[in-house]
Amino acid sequence: MYIVHVGSELAPIAKVGGLGDVLHGLSKELIKLGHKIQVILPKYDCIYFDKIENLRVEEEELWSYEGPYKYNNTIWSGKADGIEIILIEPHHPAVYFSRGSIYGEADDTTRFAYFSRTALEYLFKTKKQPDVVHVHDWPTALIPVLYKEIYVSLGMKMKSVLTLHNMEHQGKCPPAILTKLGLRGDQFLDDEKMQDPLNPKLINLLKGGIEYADKLTTVSPNYEKEIINPIGGFHLDKILFKNKAKLKGILNGIDETVWDSTKDPYLAAKFSVKNVKSAKKENKRQLQTHFKLKQVNVPMVASVTRLASQKAPDLIIHAIKRTLEAGGQFILLGSGSAEEQEPFLKLEPHPNLAINLNYNEALAHLIFGGADMFVIPSLFEPCGLTQMIALHYGTVPIARKTGGLADTVFDEKNGFTFDFPDTQGVDWALSRAFDCYHNNPQKWLELMQHGMATDFSWKKPAAEYVEIYKQLI
Repeated sequence: MYIVHVGSELAPIAKVGGLGDVLHGLSKELIKLGHKIQVILPKYDCIYFDKIENLRVEEEELWSYEGPYKYNNTIWSGKADGIEIILIEPHHPAVYFSRGSIYGEADDTTRFAYFSRTALEYLFKTKKQPDVVHVHDWPTALIPVLYKEIYVSLGMKMKSVLTLHNMEHQGKCPPAILTKLGLRGDQFLDDEKMQDPLNPKLINLLKGGIEYADKLTTVSPNYEKEIINPIGGFHLDKILFKNKAKLKGILNGIDETVWDSTKDPYLAAKFSVKNVKSAKKENKRQLQTHFKLKQVNVPMVASVTRLASQKAPDLIIHAIKRTLEAGGQFILLGSGSAEEQEPFLKLEPHPNLAINLNYNEALAHLIFGGADMFVIPSLFEPCGLTQMIALHYGTVPIARKTGGLADTVFDEKNGFTFDFPDTQGVDWALSRAFDCYHNNPQKWLELMQHGMATDFSWKKPAAEYVEIYKQLI
């Protein structure tokens, strides 16, 4: 099959969060299965161009539309980690993708709406005929709408899949944005089409994708259940419930070529299930040396996370305080805005606490390899990759039962879980974990080994996506 992904991120060249990892891991596995895969992205000026091979101009002139104007775009092609990529560079006076960032601009909906229209123009004008166009989250959710409203009548034939990575972000915008792309925007201010459920004067791009895509997937089976309910659906639950026949939750995988404790170059001691206990001690010593923590054999708790509200930063702070009170050590590798970092910078210095607020890939690997426990108290977590990496590295998760965390972390089998995102839940799980670590070393070893024995590769999820593509075509 010929599958084209259209997205806003792709690891390792343009990544903000898990979406970039998913596009990378799924594409690589689909290529292994013999399918032709292309990924279309904007040509951001902040892409890691050194990670792209054979970058060249494919089309010097590709015209696209915005309102009464048409703009030229240069189309680039290359390969990133073996994945064929197409980069769209608009020659637009608003320099949509030359601003040093992927998201966070005031006109994000306008930028990605233009990109979505131009991606379809590229496929149409180059006469490419993918079997399936697979789009991701709100930035490209407009593609199934534009395809069915404009391009079907022009003779294009393909099926569409929309993957919902995070329901919190939906792409709300005035109907004029649709009008600029060649639709009658006011006609889509309809509850059955794209009208936002909270603000009836706005268009909701994600809602449009949900209504128009041929198939919907989301990133874990439990998240599939959560989003058709009011809390998890962020006000799109009724639309999702209406479309639940075409919705399927597929658990993400992790890239086991990147996350492999037996070969990881960033670890002081590489390990498998057989030698996890001794290797953990050596990696822990390396972490203690790096962060100038005491060289003592106490439980080391870690968190590698964005500091966004979704990740419950107040509960991470509570876990830090409880860990220190219980005589453990805590390492936080976090990233976030100045406002998000502030509460962590205000924490009192402690000889058993290390905080690094600049993400570092090598350090992340060493933390997964050396820590004993990994705290994830998220308010919601569509899938989550860190708990799978932690399990893969024999680091026992302490996780709230939500989304993909509930699909992967099981209480006292490979981790410790709690139901409600509050301090009592964190205390309950953390105290049981500390008790097991100190008083039942055999069970602790079994928890580590059970986690490491689980297959978190992309093999199973990729096979499930292939089945969906086959059903569609």
